[in-house]
Amino acid sequence: MQKTRAIAIYFHLHLVSDSTGETLNAVAKAACAQFEMGRPIEHFYPLVRNRKQLERAIAEIETAPGLVLHTMVNAELRQFLEVRCRELGQPSIAVLDPVMAKLGAYLGAEESHRPGAQHDLDAKYFARIEALNYTMAHDDGQSAATLELADVVLVGVSRTSKTPTCIYLANRGIKAANIPIVAGIALPEELNRLKRPLVVGLIVSPDRLIHIRKNRLLSLQEETETSYVDLESVRAEIAIARRLFAEKGWPVIDVTRRSIEETAAAVLALYSRAGHQNP
Repeated sequence: MQKTRAIAIYFHLHLVSDSTGETLNAVAKAACAQFEMGRPIEHFYPLVRNRKQLERAIAEIETAPGLVLHTMVNAELRQFLEVRCRELGQPSIAVLDPVMAKLGAYLGAEESHRPGAQHDLDAKYFARIEALNYTMAHDDGQSAATLELADVVLVGVSRTSKTPTCIYLANRGIKAANIPIVAGIALPEELNRLKRPLVVGLIVSPDRLIHIRKNRLLSLQEETETSYVDLESVRAEIAIARRLFAEKGWPVIDVTRRSIEETAAAVLALYSRAGHQNP
């Protein structure tokens, strides 16, 4: 029996934050992704830190009624927003409240009520910037001479999400380099001498890899058939990669059905199990 396709439901979603809104945006996207029929029309109000800024946001909420999600830690502004939402008959949710309440009870402490506290320019912030600079300089086999300074080195054939995974890791403060496996081109000698970094092999199914590569060629308006997307050639590439990973004893992650975030999480888990401390 054929499934009936759900009718799309469009709705206004207002995101009000006294910080950059990154946390709020991530929570909203994760929640909305669970409702296939939902089509949010997002209204984003970051860095709302005074009454005038909040009044402008409320005026738009009144014009386009919808669900209001917020991360307002200033008690006065938060109360004003919630009271006005009730007056307008619009539901409002303080998305961090359940977590903060449980954490406060567990620690036996009160929260600081500092907007954007997670974005303070502390040592961890500068570590992330340093990690990102390192990662960009060591993308796709570059700067092999300083591979030993990496925390993680990802190795894999072309289009196994090495670069985006490295960038995601860098945003977590991990210095991540990546090395491509290319037929006929030797891997850098430095890779065999690494002692400190965790080296991880990335694998993907041949069918999935061909699909990704064909899309890449289409984006480049390249229509010539090459071994790059030939099934037997791709299978041989992946077999070579698997043998290499087995010979070196490197842990392997199959990225076939993983998002970038899931691959990065798997790398971080390996990094932690190897005795390193995650940032």
